[in-house]
Amino acid sequence: MAAMAEEQRRLSALAVYRRVAGAGRMERRRRGAPLPAGRKRAKARLRGGRAGGGGPVPEAPPLAAPPSRVELPVEAPVDPRPEAEAAAPDVKPRGGPKAMPGGPRPAGEDGGGVSGGGVSGGGVAVSGGGVSGLLRRLARLEDSRQRAAELFRWLLAPVAPAEFLGRHWERAPLLVRRGDPGYYAGLFSTADFDAALRGGEVHFGTHLDVTSYTEGMRETHNPSGRALPAVVWDFYQNGCSLRLLCPQAFSPTVWHFLSILQEQFGSMAGANTYLTPPGTQGFAPHYDDIEAFVLQLEGKKHWRVYKPRTDAEVLPQFSSANLTQAELGEPVLETVLEAGDLLYFPRGFIHQGDCLPDAHSLHITVSSYQRNSWGDFLEKLIPAALQMALEEDVEFRRGLPMDYLQYMGVANSDTGDARRTAFVQKVQSLIKKLVDYAPIDAAVDQRAKSFLHDCLPPVLTQSEKAQSVYGFPARWQDGGPCNVDILITKDTEIRLLRHGIVRLCNEEAGVMLYYTTENSRVYHKEEPKFLELDPEYTDSIEFLLSSYPNHVSVDNLPCETLEEKISLATLLFEKGILTTKKPLAQV
Repeated sequence: MAAMAEEQRRLSALAVYRRVAGAGRMERRRRGAPLPAGRKRAKARLRGGRAGGGGPVPEAPPLAAPPSRVELPVEAPVDPRPEAEAAAPDVKPRGGPKAMPGGPRPAGEDGGGVSGGGVSGGGVAVSGGGVSGLLRRLARLEDSRQRAAELFRWLLAPVAPAEFLGRHWERAPLLVRRGDPGYYAGLFSTADFDAALRGGEVHFGTHLDVTSYTEGMRETHNPSGRALPAVVWDFYQNGCSLRLLCPQAFSPTVWHFLSILQEQFGSMAGANTYLTPPGTQGFAPHYDDIEAFVLQLEGKKHWRVYKPRTDAEVLPQFSSANLTQAELGEPVLETVLEAGDLLYFPRGFIHQGDCLPDAHSLHITVSSYQRNSWGDFLEKLIPAALQMALEEDVEFRRGLPMDYLQYMGVANSDTGDARRTAFVQKVQSLIKKLVDYAPIDAAVDQRAKSFLHDCLPPVLTQSEKAQSVYGFPARWQDGGPCNVDILITKDTEIRLLRHGIVRLCNEEAGVMLYYTTENSRVYHKEEPKFLELDPEYTDSIEFLLSSYPNHVSVDNLPCETLEEKISLATLLFEKGILTTKKPLAQV
């Protein structure tokens, strides 16, 4: 029997990988990679179509606040729902599976717990019924911005968003212990992980990383090709961690969750899921370039978080290389996360997590604010300002002094020369003038354009689907197409599907309307989607934005003619950008 067990170990997927790749192969930490893109350019059916073009974030003081812990008392559960909802039949939440030594529990085992949420200021119950129940309640809100704010409140509960933004955002870690294993029920589970593998579309490296961290060495063990369940679970059984890089591509619930949350951040909301065997660690200590929200879904995990070591590592632009234990110092926070708990840490905070011997761990890290700083904004703004200054101000086009190379440069930096003083003063004066040419709003629009390309497409409720092109009953029937005509009239009442799904950009070639409804669930699988519009249609787009979430009649669009009003509304409806108050056709 011992010989047979030894043979099984030698023939494991991990052993085969190491035999081929070499046991000493070090891993290059991967944050995900976009799939090949295919450009799909929308053509506006409006005459003369041409190509052309969230809320403030509190400023962060110097990093000083200590990490916070919030622990919720275990007490009798209170139903936080409005009376009408509380009276309706409830759906029993599916709790996170309990820890089982040696691996995840099978699907279908319920867990209980005391809810740590409550009722938000908007009147929406932010707990009860798991994530599926939460998403159903959010769908009842008419305004997508309010949905996003309520989801953010639920994510942080019981910590108020204002307190979080004032004390922790970009400043210090936050630990929330809820004592509720079912708080995230329905978001993602080991059963969902297995279902994704069995779907046959998960590929090593592109969607899934197999990792290990032993004796200070971080390795990745990705074979090539499709990640088949037998191979993946063999890696797991041999102590490897599994990182699913794009769970939103495989889980409708994660997709729905992130598609709402991204509107709160005004920045891409992404996610990775991590499944770690008991008694193992999958990743070396490191810091990231994103704001991280760790949601413990199943089991438990031991975490250590360390403050940035230098000022240069505070809110870094890029993630670090793998670090050694000797480089870390003492953690500012050490804890064991259990199902239902939340851990937040800002970019630049070093972190590492390892599993205890008696339980596996499944968590999802929700991330945002990658390359979304003032400096990143100025990278767009300053070149545009300089271009405008060169075009409009002759002072920027005057030639440099003929002899400036003789007294400027590092070699001459300590030279006392009046010409150096005059040169520096001239540069400073031009930089000050540059502010007057800065196209700030246009640069913001370009940032928004990039954000819309990053965005997940919206997830429609049943009523939204019925009132949009996605529920339009066109079909082939009795030998030909029927219900094809989209009959929009001057009296049809319309509104944007979401507030954040479009952006007008005035670009060099003209006016463009960028939109998200045709984006992919896979990051940048599609090229940016846009419509080319004549400038006279911009007032109508701005009118729809300012009217949201209220419906307006097509006749109220500020176009010159009724034909133009109907044409614009029809085009936007066909792209899924507009919904109608009532379905245009009944099946």
